[in-house]
Amino acid sequence: MTIGGNILVIMAVSMEKKLHNATNYFLMSLAIADMLVGLLVMPLSLLAILYDYVWPLPRYLCPVWISLDVLFSTASIMHLCAISLDRYVAIRNPIEHSRFNSRTKAIMKIAIVWAISIGVSVPIPVIGLRDEDKVFVNNTTCVLNDPNFVLIGSFVAFFIPLTIMVITYCLTIYVLRRQAQMLLQGHTEEELAGISLNLLQCCRRNTADEERPANPKPEANVVRKRKKKERRPRGTMQAINNERKASKVLGIVFFVFLIMWCPFFITNILSVLCGKACNQKLMEKLLNVFVWIGYVCSGINPLVYTLFNKVYRRAFSNYLRCNYKADKKPPVRQIPRVAATALSGRELNVNIYRHTNEPAVRKANDSEPGIEMQVENLELPENPSNVVSERISSV
Repeated sequence: MTIGGNILVIMAVSMEKKLHNATNYFLMSLAIADMLVGLLVMPLSLLAILYDYVWPLPRYLCPVWISLDVLFSTASIMHLCAISLDRYVAIRNPIEHSRFNSRTKAIMKIAIVWAISIGVSVPIPVIGLRDEDKVFVNNTTCVLNDPNFVLIGSFVAFFIPLTIMVITYCLTIYVLRRQAQMLLQGHTEEELAGISLNLLQCCRRNTADEERPANPKPEANVVRKRKKKERRPRGTMQAINNERKASKVLGIVFFVFLIMWCPFFITNILSVLCGKACNQKLMEKLLNVFVWIGYVCSGINPLVYTLFNKVYRRAFSNYLRCNYKADKKPPVRQIPRVAATALSGRELNVNIYRHTNEPAVRKANDSEPGIEMQVENLELPENPSNVVSERISSV
């Protein structure tokens, strides 16, 4: 399930255009780490259990296996930490974030996450190959046996990123609630521009400003200002609701990871700090159980996405049915719109000229010369016949 579920996540982010954003790129990289846990780490751990924790493979593979275990576990927490930081920056400073938020920038951030994870795990094979006592207990059980590295590595790879993740997630929820309260109190979009989530609204305002005449009439300005004061920013409120839903899903992922991995790392720290005062055999048994609880976390994330995200759920359903093509909607024919009041109770003659590059013109009766619609060049069948006259009755 761990391998198959994460492969579905990788396929969904790769093939579904709706999932092409920075957060989902991080989730795809996280899925790669979780998939590699199921592919390279869990089978060897299961093999060790079958041999009663006596390492059955060549001894030089022991530090390599421990290094991979630390690498992918560290990568998981680092990805979640990076996601929480990236989302907080995007919500707190959306305009600045949008300038530097591209696919290339997301890949660079993911590369930094993997570089940190590799930096934490690389010393293990170096230490283990030099001194086997650092990776073997009783000369038989393959486990990291360097107290200093266990202590420092646990803080660097888990507790520090976890603290950052919790703080940024709480700040994200605070900002979202603050924005929602400001909207409910009747603030205009201009007052929310500094913390607005809806970048599309910002773009629409800029476009509208460009389309305004250079010297608008004073009456138009007065009406426009009144509309701004009366207008409720529904688009921004919808964006806040969307961010809340996304934060809820990510919050569940964070919480699951916290519940699954905290017992292992807390026990790992206690086994070093208490030393001989603790029952080492009990600690070893607890660590063997808790590490498998952490491994299970790698297979839970795809289930979370399936339960709470419609795009992932639909994509997974299609892939399981061997349908790898994105659903394409039929093209919608756009018809020119005319105000109903302009045509009410009147007839409109429509003359369509064939075999000409000039756009066709639809004009009303002579009594109403002001009603006119411009239609773009029409593709008509090749038939050099006379002009077709249509009469459209009242709308």
